[in-house]
Amino acid sequence: MATLRDVAGLAGVSVKTVSNVVNGYDFVKPENRRRVVDALSATGYRPNLGARNLRRGRTGFIALVVPELSVPYFGELAGGIIAAAGEHDWSVLIEQTQGDRDHERDTLSALGSHMVDGAIVSPQAIEPHDLDLPGVPVVLLGEHPVALPLDHVGIDNVLAAHTAVRHLLDLGRRRIAVIGQHPTRGTATLRLAGYRQALAEAGVPVRPELIASALRYHHSDGAAAMARLLALPEPPDAVFCFNDMLALGAIRAAVERGHHVPSDLAVVGFDNTEHSVYSLPSLTTISPDKAALAKAAVDLVHRRATGDAPDFPPQDIQIPFTLEVRESTTS
Repeated sequence: MATLRDVAGLAGVSVKTVSNVVNGYDFVKPENRRRVVDALSATGYRPNLGARNLRRGRTGFIALVVPELSVPYFGELAGGIIAAAGEHDWSVLIEQTQGDRDHERDTLSALGSHMVDGAIVSPQAIEPHDLDLPGVPVVLLGEHPVALPLDHVGIDNVLAAHTAVRHLLDLGRRRIAVIGQHPTRGTATLRLAGYRQALAEAGVPVRPELIASALRYHHSDGAAAMARLLALPEPPDAVFCFNDMLALGAIRAAVERGHHVPSDLAVVGFDNTEHSVYSLPSLTTISPDKAALAKAAVDLVHRRATGDAPDFPPQDIQIPFTLEVRESTTS
């Protein structure tokens, strides 16, 4: 591998001049800069990021802690975070917790070992007394039951759910079910609140039998919940699901039982994962700006970790969303 000394010898300048060019400093004569850039290209020089980070007191890594990468939303989000972290010369270490409280607690406690410069965490089960501040910058994603002085990036889940249900109401649906109630997921609590608000504003009573729980947010959970709802004496004419996997499972269960989507049953999901575009019918869904969410989370970690603004108050950033209307609600 070429070294700074090799580049300096070819360019006919000092090692310090080469270092200044590599690190982006401005005080280099234009002619010297051109010669160094040509020499860098000719030698194929690549900076030693590990050594650079050690000099800066950084590890070069941040952690991403999510429940499950097999859930498309988290897989797509991870890709966005990796891309955003690369802009700061960070690599990303990923840990899956399966939404298990002990696993989440142990993983978050281990962040204080200084193996990473910061962390982006999507918790599901931890409680306030489970978590001590780990000593590195932490940004929380989604809604969570932990009241801590930490940065948070998410969307307005109440408004997003309200928007989804309002769409179904505007289509003339009145027996609107939900799939995804969960006792410990903060997002589920907020989305259920948005559902209730939209019905109340339309003068439609909330029917407890139309609120279906889901232990996990997988296709099979959506299918099982939909089967229960369709077995009711008065089944729903629409359903709002708290993620796209639940919605796609619900569609499968409905079609298998002879129901047509959307004429018999309109379906709305949440997350706008790639699967929602290519399902048949394609899925109407709430679409958070995942790229903006990833960039905001990484930028917050960077500001804390580099000391640019380590003491500014905890930030609560809301990312915009849209409703993507597709075939599952309009034929």
